[in-house]
Amino acid sequence: MTEKTITRAQLSEAVYQEVGLSRNESADLLEAVLGEISTVLAKGETVKISSFGSFSVRSKGQRVGRNPKTGEEVPILPRRVLVFRPSQLLRKRINGAGSGGKGR
Repeated sequence: MTEKTITRAQLSEAVYQEVGLSRNESADLLEAVLGEISTVLAKGETVKISSFGSFSVRSKGQRVGRNPKTGEEVPILPRRVLVFRPSQLLRKRINGAGSGGKGR
């Protein structure tokens, strides 16, 4: 399987093609949406996108890890991590069971 990364420019172009806004308006819209998602997640709130999934922030406590090279024990500090949970519809679409909307 070939890995491909989609960029902001490609997302903006897709909005331009599908919605019909100008390229600048499409880029501004994309930046506004991503900015709002980032702001909400930074506050520790959950973002749910219907038929796609939900993003949330989870706190992980301190634990002891091990340096794989030396075997030395190292404390891993508490931190917050981003978690994505796909919707059932997205899971089905990824696994090829049903179209789940527009086929691409």
